Amino acid sequence: MRIKRTTPTRGIERRTRLIAVATGFVAAAAFAVPTASASDAQTFSANQLTKASDSVLKSDVAGTAWAVDPKTNRVVVTVDSTVSKAEIAKIKKEAGGNAGALTIKHTPGKFNKLITGGDAIYGGSYRCSLGFNVHSGSTYYFLTAGHCGEVASTWYSNSGHTTTLGTNVSYSFPGNDYALVRYTNSSIAHPSTVGSQTISSAATPSVGTTVYRRGSTTGTHSGRVTALNATVNYGSGDIVYGLIQTTVCAEGGDSGGPLYAGSVAYGLTSGGSGNCTSGGTTFFQPVTEALSAYGVSVG
Repeated sequence: MRIKRTTPTRGIERRTRLIAVATGFVAAAAFAVPTASASDAQTFSANQLTKASDSVLKSDVAGTAWAVDPKTNRVVVTVDSTVSKAEIAKIKKEAGGNAGALTIKHTPGKFNKLITGGDAIYGGSYRCSLGFNVHSGSTYYFLTAGHCGEVASTWYSNSGHTTTLGTNVSYSFPGNDYALVRYTNSSIAHPSTVGSQTISSAATPSVGTTVYRRGSTTGTHSGRVTALNATVNYGSGDIVYGLIQTTVCAEGGDSGGPLYAGSVAYGLTSGGSGNCTSGGTTFFQPVTEALSAYGVSVG
């Protein structure tokens, strides 16, 4: 999920570069690299914006994330600290005549997938976070990040792996970043809550919405939605589409944790850059897509 952060329980932190869209993150102010003044007043068509977005994907630079900003009529490309000037030039060159449609912004840190509800779950040598408890009829499951489902098939509530929670039903990563785990331990309660907050519905937030994220590493933090339908390139072929981009901070081990506001579920932590000291940018898999894919419900 490069923002995909995985925290091994044995102290070995796996770091994978992401192109940015889930899970250290944007608390420091991003700044734009000026583009040619002639393009400032230019209006780009939907087709040109699509071509500009496609060119960023084709350039295949890890540590980048991008989404169309309808207010500025530009494709905003967020780059982490590992992206060089030469790589930015490569992105613009790939865009060709549509380069003026790109706005480059910098964010501190490195995009990583963030493996580590918000409660800790343990699988293999990794720690992730439980997202939301869900159900289909009387059968109960929980959602977490797909890149967590990729590295483990059985999940436990403790690092010693003595209390089983359940086993994977399915996961989708890359492309998407969600996984479904079926509870197999009948003694484990599975309330429809994140901490003490009851979750009763799921939706897609709007840009500007204040949201909250809970994770097993950093607890609960808030921020703002800055883009929808963002694409993140974590590197090594790990590209995820359709993400929610935010200013909420996160760290390794927070992967899979819930994004929500009040009683409404919004997303699952994918990855990002930065940390909860300096801030950063974090990406989330929309939960509505996972619910639809698996035919399950919150509440």
